[in-house]
This record gives sequence, structure tokens and C-alpha cells, in this order.
Amino acid sequence: MKNLLLAAPLALTLCSAYAPAPAARVPAAPYRLLRTIALGGEGGWDYLRVDPAGTRLYVSHGTQIEVVDLKTHQRIGTIPNTPGVHGIEVVPGAGRGYITCGRNNTCVVFDLKTLKPIGAPIPTGPKPDALLYDAYSKRVFIFSNDGGRSTVLDAATGAVVGTAELGGDVEEGVSDGKGTIFFNIENTSEVVAFDAKTLAVRQRHALAPGEEPTGLGLDPKTNRLFSGCANEKLVVTDSRTGRQVAVLPTAKGTDGAVFDPATRNIVTSNGSGTFTVIHQNTPDSYTVVARVATARGARTMAFDPQTHHIFTCTADYGPTPAPTAESPRPRPSIVPGTFRVLEFGK
Repeated sequence: MKNLLLAAPLALTLCSAYAPAPAARVPAAPYRLLRTIALGGEGGWDYLRVDPAGTRLYVSHGTQIEVVDLKTHQRIGTIPNTPGVHGIEVVPGAGRGYITCGRNNTCVVFDLKTLKPIGAPIPTGPKPDALLYDAYSKRVFIFSNDGGRSTVLDAATGAVVGTAELGGDVEEGVSDGKGTIFFNIENTSEVVAFDAKTLAVRQRHALAPGEEPTGLGLDPKTNRLFSGCANEKLVVTDSRTGRQVAVLPTAKGTDGAVFDPATRNIVTSNGSGTFTVIHQNTPDSYTVVARVATARGARTMAFDPQTHHIFTCTADYGPTPAPTAESPRPRPSIVPGTFRVLEFGK
């Protein structure tokens, strides 16, 4: 878990029309394990979220959110009563945050200062999962991983202002800051764009050979989207045209994907226990520069734009229960008290 594995730069020609940049121009990936933040408790996990100011980390865990102060690296509170918690979004200007609860199809709104709930949970579409605050439209988009719906909220009040019908099992989304929302469709292996205000779908583009995309990053400067796919691939597309630019190898269990504009690195988090680090040489040329050891189960991630650190989380695994009719493919048990956050950086 604490070893940094730097693979020899893999000069991968991703498209015959593009040649990789010389190795000397590709920087080594500056990621190593900085610290482990023990949180304990029981239950599974999904998304993590760094607030825009970089002072707090919100971590989904079972039926609650763990809130960590990133200056002291200590837990400063919890937000309970979030059954089947998945995603967290923060709207600093409104003083509130939003949490998706997949077990009862609701969104919990909470006060950023007190961590207390604001009003009653908001009904959503089925299996609310990822969610996104778009500063351009001042809306929060809640994506359903079943049924292809996005419940759209006024970010300042939490009022439902619309529903977008997106046509598939929606995963993570990103905003270009100019009125367009992009997101992955897991079951159809597409990346889709829709209008943040009218909610109309603008375009859909296939990600094949990528399959079951989840994590999504965006470089707004070069108009490049980075879709992390379950079949160990990162697919790069032009956000304006849908042209497929490159396909990169990642690792087993790829889930999250982030882009750091300062280093021009794309990082995927892989549940098999690694980060894959890919460098953007030019808008159409990419090189895998490192595979960084994390820990088994560390499949999701959060990026801190202030420090350029990356956070992931996991726990120790116990035996896998025997299959049953109700659970033909059981997951390994989780050892109580071992849940933790891993922080990576220079």
C-alpha cells in the first residue's frame, strides 16, 4: 500500500495519426502515499468529495457521511441517516451540501456549518448515484443509475426545477462551465451531453471499445473528456464532436477518473489496488507514465484543486459468504473498524 510503483514510461501510440512525445518531455508522476486517515466503523463506501476551498473531505460510508478536516486530518463530524449513500456535492455560496441516498431514492440536504439536515429529504429518480453542482446554471443535477433520469434542483433552495430524461444508467458527470453537462451512460457505453438550462440532450457518442464507463474527467481548455471504463480502458473524446482521440490501458476495477490541469495528468482509481497515471502530451497524444500502488478496494477518488492531492478510501476484507439464491454473487465481508482514507501527493 505504501509502495510507489513507477512503471517505465509506456510510449503508447494511441492512434496511427499521432506519435507520442519524446520520453524526456514526460514528467514522472508525483504521487506517493502521504498519510492514512483512520475512520473505523462499519459498512461500504462510494464517492469522496473535497470542498472547493480544500478544507474538508466528505466521505460516503454505509449510512452516513464522514467529514474530515484537511488541515488537522481528523474527523470533525458525521452526517447520519443517509441510507445507501453514494454521492456528495457542496455549494459554498448557498451554505449547503447535497447527498444521494440510493436505498430510499432521496437526496439529503445539509448545512455546511452545522452538518445538520435542512428540511425533509427530497424524492429523486430510482437509484440516485452521482450528482453535480453546475455554477453556470446554479443547479444541482442528481443522476439516477437506473432509468436514465436526472432530478434537477435549484442549488440555493433545493427546490426541484425539472427532470432530464437521459436514456440509460447514468454515472458521473462534469460541467464545461458554459451551459453543457457531460456524463457517462454505463449500460450503453456512451458519453452524452445535455443543456444545463433546457435539459435537452444535445449529442450521444459511443465509447467502444470502452465498456461500462463510470468516472469522468474534463479538460475544458482542450475540450477533452476522459471516461474511465470497467474493461480496463480510459477513452479520450473530443467534447465538441465526439471524435474518439485515444484509448489507454488502465487496470482491473477502474472506476474513478480525474484530470489535473496543473500537471496535465489524468488519474484513474482502480479497485484492484492502483492508480493509473496518464500524461497529456498534446490534446491528441497521451502516455501512461506510472502505476501507483494504493490498496484493494480503493476504487473511487477525490481531487483537491488547492494541493493537487488525491484521496481514496478502502477497508480490509474478510471471507466471502457462500452464494445464496438471494445473493448469487456475494461480495467479500468488510472487517469492522478498518475503514480509512488514503491521501496521495508529492
